[in-house]
Amino acid sequence: MTEALQLHLGAFARLTGDDRALIDKIAAKNVREIGPRRDIVREGEKPRAMVLILDGWAATYKQMRDGRRQITSFLVPGDPGDANVFVLARLDHSVASITQVRYAELSQADFDAITAESPGVARALWAHELSTASIHREWVINIGQRNAYERIAHLICELFQKLDSVGLTDGRRCDWPLTQADIADATGLTPVHVNRTLQQLRRDGLLALAARKLTVLDLARLRSVGGFNPDYLHLAGKSDR
Repeated sequence: MTEALQLHLGAFARLTGDDRALIDKIAAKNVREIGPRRDIVREGEKPRAMVLILDGWAATYKQMRDGRRQITSFLVPGDPGDANVFVLARLDHSVASITQVRYAELSQADFDAITAESPGVARALWAHELSTASIHREWVINIGQRNAYERIAHLICELFQKLDSVGLTDGRRCDWPLTQADIADATGLTPVHVNRTLQQLRRDGLLALAARKLTVLDLARLRSVGGFNPDYLHLAGKSDR
């Protein structure tokens, strides 16, 4: 159940067998499941736990008063939520499921215990936080500087790389549960613009989308048009080994 989480954290620090057993033990204490398109935590709530995504896709987002939404990150299997959540009096963002999600809630007591008992896990969690900040910088560049074609190509490369790093790709194919509205909310585009851009990416022979599956037809070209350099993720996918 924690394989993706172990692979993700293992990308940031060398984990021993004891470290992996400790991750299994802590993550299995409070496992929950939630259906698609539901809030896991809501902005304004008092933080109760750190969320660890074990299976399924989720997103962090901010909601405007008029209902508009800005997605600020996508979470895939293996992704921890915000490790700094316990210093907040109130949550400043929401986390919602995209698909059916299985996740673990890590209490502050368990977080303190696992980081005290395992320097390797502690190092991995803090390195993950630095990687998250790096991803946010790329998203700022995406919205501020890249055009629609580049934005969507870059986002697809990022998510494919993250899935690849935890063994959730099949060659150049992976699950793709995102709607055009999800992509629009993450890239600052309209769903219509997203639709046209995806069609252009298809016509250019870069990708195929069907039945909630993505096939990357030319990864090198997709990375090139998106200006994607995977170094900012600090993750090694199968395609880079």
